[in-house]
Amino acid sequence: MNCAICKAKIEQTFLNKILGTYVKKDSKRHVVCFACQKKLSYEELVAKL
Repeated sequence: MNCAICKAKIEQTFLNKILGTYVKKDSKRHVVCFACQKKLSYEELVAKL
């Protein structure tokens, strides 16, 4: 999986869970990495999607 903002590859655990988070916009889930979460607030994340 890739980050919806920076397009970096997001790692997964052995149970195939992502090491990041899902952000919901317009009833669709987008994947966001830890680096983008640190840099941007929630409102900025939703605006960039």
